Amino acid sequence: MTAQMPARKPARPFFSSGPCAKPPGYSPAKLATEVLGRSHRAKIGKTRLGHCIDLMREMLGLPDTHRIGIVPGSDTGAFEMAMWTMLGARPVTALAWESFGEGWVTDISKQLKLDPTVIRADYGGLPDLSQVDWSNDVLFTWNGTTSGVRVPNADWIAADRQGLSFADATSAVFAYDIDWEKIDVATFSWQKVLGGEGGHGVLILGPRAVERLESYTPQWPLPKVFRLVSKGKLAEGVFKGETINTPSMLAVEDAIFALEWAKSVGGLKGLQARSNANAAALDRIVAERDWLGHLAADPATRSKTSVCLTVEGADEAFIKAFAKLLEDVEAAYDIAGYRDAPPGLRIWCGATVETADIEALGPWLDWAYATVKS
Repeated sequence: MTAQMPARKPARPFFSSGPCAKPPGYSPAKLATEVLGRSHRAKIGKTRLGHCIDLMREMLGLPDTHRIGIVPGSDTGAFEMAMWTMLGARPVTALAWESFGEGWVTDISKQLKLDPTVIRADYGGLPDLSQVDWSNDVLFTWNGTTSGVRVPNADWIAADRQGLSFADATSAVFAYDIDWEKIDVATFSWQKVLGGEGGHGVLILGPRAVERLESYTPQWPLPKVFRLVSKGKLAEGVFKGETINTPSMLAVEDAIFALEWAKSVGGLKGLQARSNANAAALDRIVAERDWLGHLAADPATRSKTSVCLTVEGADEAFIKAFAKLLEDVEAAYDIAGYRDAPPGLRIWCGATVETADIEALGPWLDWAYATVKS
């Protein structure tokens, strides 16, 4: 018997975990275009880049002690920049519980040829954070986008640490409270909670990171796009809108639109409330279905943004057919789990998604499950 197709679809079926749904009401026609076709080094270009940085600082509640800059290569480029410019000064510990954390382990050990201490957990779990030795530099993903597991807070980060804390925070910023006094380096991309465009990363440096940059020179050569120091001093212009390479001013205007939208819905607290409501709506869907579960078993460390789900009896082929079925009827786009993760679903619950669309998704998951299973 063929399962009956639900009557109502999500109005915006954009549940991809990156690039994520655009802010509600978004249209390219709403972007400011005066800067397009102008040099990013002209006054108008530097002004808009500076405005974008100021809005990010305001939205994040970033203290004056921390610098914030726009860099090439999305979150990956920003985190690579941090690793290549600052690691090697002291021992390194890397935490890995999903694919991006494992990627940083590979870079540290095979590219930089350091010998890191690696503390791992399987998909769905979090490593024992009490094992971390803070005499080391410590690298971690705040929110594991491909496993749906996040650190609960920053309490486990030592206030009197000797090493630096490096947080890949790309699915976390704008969704959680972050204790910036505990973070020396953080990176993210506009394409996640803001629903911005990819290709540009954001690098946040605390004072201890700046001290490292100005006092330590790595043993390996640095590409031009990674160089943050000039004549022994931090290149301050990078953190005032003077980008290292040419940015897409269209992407910058897109990010400004998203940040101004964020202000209109209550700033950081408003964004967090939207993510929390979306995650709660998806929790209810999971709780009502015995064939659906959370990959992250512990609610205290379960992502509120990139929520990863298990499907009873599903293998990779089942999930592929499931996701394609929903895409073909335009009920949900891009909800298959990450390619390196266990077979399952991944549904973005960040602030640019509407809770009503999460709620409307439930019956469509039932329909797809019954259809593929039959």
